[in-house]
Amino acid sequence: MGYLSRLPSGAWTLLKEVARHLLRRPVVGVAMVAVREDGCVLFIRRADFGTWALPGGTLEWGETLRTAVERELREEAGAKLECIESVSGVYSRPDRDPRFHAVTIVVRCKVNDSINGPMNVAEILEARWRTPTEVQGMLALAQDDLLERALSRGPTTIE
Repeated sequence: MGYLSRLPSGAWTLLKEVARHLLRRPVVGVAMVAVREDGCVLFIRRADFGTWALPGGTLEWGETLRTAVERELREEAGAKLECIESVSGVYSRPDRDPRFHAVTIVVRCKVNDSINGPMNVAEILEARWRTPTEVQGMLALAQDDLLERALSRGPTTIE
């Protein structure tokens, strides 16, 4: 894999996306619902869609779910995971993400209140604490139901 490790990060990301489509297998991802005591939730604004979303992404090869949660929070929001409270749902509807078929595990968690913002502004434009009503009906990738289920603290949903 020597020459592949020398690829620019953007080329490596593109190569992984092409491989996902060629292999035609579902991709495992995580989405985090980080809630503060005042009820605000951590959201990111995506560069590709320009809309708000829950922080999250796909697991990398050899990575645990917890490590992916920590990495995605750090990369997309500059946030530090304090604890994972629960798994609120597992979503696998093929039409949720137009890029590929994803199986998304949604976790409710706590993060440090101070967020340093995204590491890659070409991917994530900003990270901000907002009330759920501020973004209601405007979340990318049909994430409104994921957020609602996590906030309700009801039984785990499997879709």
